[in-house]
Amino acid sequence: RSDYSKNTAHIKMGGGGRLIDAIKGPQRVLKPGHVTPPCLFWAAGLAIFTLGVWAQVSLANYMLLSGNHYPNAPLILLATGGTVTAWGFLGCLGVAANLPLVLRAYGFFQLAALMAGLAAGLSGLFYREDIAGGFRSGLQQAVAGYGEDEGRADALDSLQRALECCGAEGWQDWLTSNWANLDAPFLPIGNDSFVSLPDSCCVRRKGCRNRPVPDVGSDGAAAAGIHPRGCFRKVFSLVNDNVFHIAATVLGLALTQIGGIALACLLANRLIIENMSLISRRFQKYLTGRVTNFY
Repeated sequence: RSDYSKNTAHIKMGGGGRLIDAIKGPQRVLKPGHVTPPCLFWAAGLAIFTLGVWAQVSLANYMLLSGNHYPNAPLILLATGGTVTAWGFLGCLGVAANLPLVLRAYGFFQLAALMAGLAAGLSGLFYREDIAGGFRSGLQQAVAGYGEDEGRADALDSLQRALECCGAEGWQDWLTSNWANLDAPFLPIGNDSFVSLPDSCCVRRKGCRNRPVPDVGSDGAAAAGIHPRGCFRKVFSLVNDNVFHIAATVLGLALTQIGGIALACLLANRLIIENMSLISRRFQKYLTGRVTNFY
């Protein structure tokens, strides 16, 4: 009786720490299957974050020129990737520290990440045509109001240089723009007229201002040193491919969370059962006198 009281008092006064260590002892040798799912989830979050960084750097000008008011997809990817990476690390910690409640919370977060990934991926696939239409109207507005908004003007210049294009549908879009008319009104000289185009529309920066209007057609524009193709078709192909790849990647990563959710819940339940079984065996040994200290 006195030994039991001493042992109980010792547990209350600090022996509980050693009890926890005794319970966790067998779990410190972790199987690879325990650690693999959280590590894969952490790697998936890092991949989404990297994808968001790439999209933010590569698609910034396209997002600025879009006429649609959708949420900023690169920022959503960055936020989602950062959060998933943090929770993936928490899942690894839950396995390493033998914390079933942390693993269950981690599983619920995986479910939320699955829903968000499916929503983002499916919306990207279903609204590709709307996104393309937004770029068409956005490019037309950027050409018509060139110079009124410095940010959009710089984005349009960067786009025209990078894709070697001019205007929304072609260089003729600039003939009706306010900027071209104010910069160089059509001045009839004999049978010719003169027009100004942004430097980004030309193969060489010099020679775009106050130049004769080229012959209609791509051959005439190319001969005059002007990018003959409009930007919309090139942007449509580029963005359409990128949106498809991004959406497919996000959907693939989201579907992998189904296995992660099941494994996290199963592992949490297994850890709880193993802990309770270990406590039960230890207590039985203590009652039968095979161990002198329960802790």
